[in-house]
Amino acid sequence: MRAFVYRSLALLLLSVFVIGSAQLARAQSAVEEPAIEIVRKSDQLTRGDTQTGIYRMIIVRPDWERSMVFEYWSEGTKKAFIRVKEPVKERGVSFLKIEREMWQYVPRINRVIKIPPSMMLQSWMGSDFTNDDLVKESSVVEDYEHTLVGYETMDEGEAYKIELIPKPEAPVAWDRMLYWVRVTDYVPLRAEFFNERGERVRTMIYSDIREMGGRIIPVRFELIEEKKPGRKTIMVLDELVFDKPISRSVFTQANLRRSR
Repeated sequence: MRAFVYRSLALLLLSVFVIGSAQLARAQSAVEEPAIEIVRKSDQLTRGDTQTGIYRMIIVRPDWERSMVFEYWSEGTKKAFIRVKEPVKERGVSFLKIEREMWQYVPRINRVIKIPPSMMLQSWMGSDFTNDDLVKESSVVEDYEHTLVGYETMDEGEAYKIELIPKPEAPVAWDRMLYWVRVTDYVPLRAEFFNERGERVRTMIYSDIREMGGRIIPVRFELIEEKKPGRKTIMVLDELVFDKPISRSVFTQANLRRSR
C-alpha cells in the first residue's frame, strides 16, 4: 500500500513539474519574442521578399458560385501586380500597386483606371476580399499594435493568440483583429476581424498546410462573411515561387495592357 502511495505521489509531482515547465517555457517565449515579431515572422513566411504564383478563387453566394484564376507577382509590401486568366470574359483585367497607388486595366474598354485610396476597401472582382487584401496596401506588421493574449490548442497544433489594434492613422477598416499563429513554425491558422461595435464581421481560416515554394504554408484561405450568411470566398494557391528576382517591367503601367 505504501509503495502505491509513493508511486502516486511521484506521478503527481512529475505532472506538476511537466505542467510547470511548459508554463515557464511559454512565459520565457513571450518575454524573448514580442508579439510583433511573431506576426512579422508569420507575414514573412507567407509573403517572402518576392512572390510569383497562380491563384484560384471561388466566390460562393447563397444561390450561385463562380470561380476565377489569376497570376500574381509581389515584391515586399511595396509592389504587386495581378492579371486575370479566367474566366474568358475577364481575361486580361490587370491591377498594379506601387507604394500607396493602384491602377486597374479593363480590356473591354481599353482603359487604365486609377483606383483612389477610398476604394481600397471595396470588393475585389465581386469577391469578399478587398482591393487592400489582394495587394496588401495595409500591413499587419506596421499598421497595428500587437499583444500576445494567450495560447490556444487548435487542430493544427498549439497557437499563439495575438490581438491587433490599428494605429490611429492606419488605413484599415477593422477596429480590432485576433490572429492565431502556430507556435512551432509561425504558420497562420486563423484571423478574426471586428468592427467598432465589437462585432466579428469576418473570419479567415487558413488550411491545407503543406510544402509549396520551398516553405510549409497554408495553401487554402477561406474568408467567411459572418454578417452575411451563405457568403464566403475561397482562395487556393495552385503554384507559388518565393524570392526569385522579378523583372522591373512587371511593375509598370505599360505591363497592364500586355496580354499573356
